[in-house]
Amino acid sequence: MNLRKLILTQNACYKAGKTIKPKGIMVHSTGANNPWLKRYVGPDDGLLGKNQYNNHWNQFRPGGRQVCVHAFIGKLADGTIATYQTLPWDMVGWHSGNGSKGNAGLKQGYIGFEICEDNLTDRTYFNAVYKEAVELCAYLCKLYNIPPEKPYLICHSEGYKLGIASNHGDVMHWFPKHGKSMDDFRADVRKELLKGGTAVADKDKPSSWAKEAWEWAKKEGITDGTNPQGAITREQVVTMLYRYHKQVAKK
Repeated sequence: MNLRKLILTQNACYKAGKTIKPKGIMVHSTGANNPWLKRYVGPDDGLLGKNQYNNHWNQFRPGGRQVCVHAFIGKLADGTIATYQTLPWDMVGWHSGNGSKGNAGLKQGYIGFEICEDNLTDRTYFNAVYKEAVELCAYLCKLYNIPPEKPYLICHSEGYKLGIASNHGDVMHWFPKHGKSMDDFRADVRKELLKGGTAVADKDKPSSWAKEAWEWAKKEGITDGTNPQGAITREQVVTMLYRYHKQVAKK
């Protein structure tokens, strides 16, 4: 699994700051023919590519809606597949809408993620994002001791039938086109867990495009060299700027 992180700190959901104890996972797909992560995740981190329309979800109410998920799966600028975590896993996500019994967020404790759809006919793309989704769910099931069974691991359409989501068809308008059901998906997550979970891309190393700058920052004492791909707070930014200022003052 190619798991990366870009937290949507400008989204109203993140700003609300409500937390959950994760108890389940809800699988969504975006409902639009656009497999590129940059459509939803931004700004560009050097891997995503630039969103020329600036309509990603890292803004207060993207498209005028109150919506946010914990992760997206789709294509990077170079065409490879990745997962981007966009909310802390233990934060309430605005991803299910309301059903007859409420929603999958605060009380139900579901983590929700979106798979970026293409035209729904490309089997190669489907197989790649399906595998990434299986590995993400295995990772989360292991992390939070979530059973890979219904009703703990479901899609949006199953959430609607359970009364905890709005009336959307994802992902059952897409998976069956490629011979997969949610029962198949859950079985594949169980198999992944039996293999010992899933390998996560090494987050203790900077991306190739940032390696030179990262090594310079460590040498200058600006950063301690840990968590190179983690999200950064304002106080961390200020601290690094302060360290840099002190280094310049010495010279």
